[in-house]
Amino acid sequence: MIAGLLKARLHMQGVKSLKEKRSIVKSLIGRLKSRFNISIAEVDHQDNKTSAVIAVAMVSNEVRYIDQQFDTIIDFMRKDGRFYLGQIERETFSS
Repeated sequence: MIAGLLKARLHMQGVKSLKEKRSIVKSLIGRLKSRFNISIAEVDHQDNKTSAVIAVAMVSNEVRYIDQQFDTIIDFMRKDGRFYLGQIERETFSS
């Protein structure tokens, strides 16, 4: 079993309220959940209206599959247009 973890920082310019930021993050999380078979949550900066940190977790029997899925997820987020991606961290763990 291989577990993958992706952590990404999102930067949102022009967002004027936490409500607007949460709407964007909630929408992104919903779209990623429906498109990919992942667990995802906002894990940091919940009270900051211009940034968010989301974490994605995935389990597979192949590291290559997890890497491909993470590449696709990152491309999907980059094309969103409501935010830009900052620091991205990726890890895989095997048991």
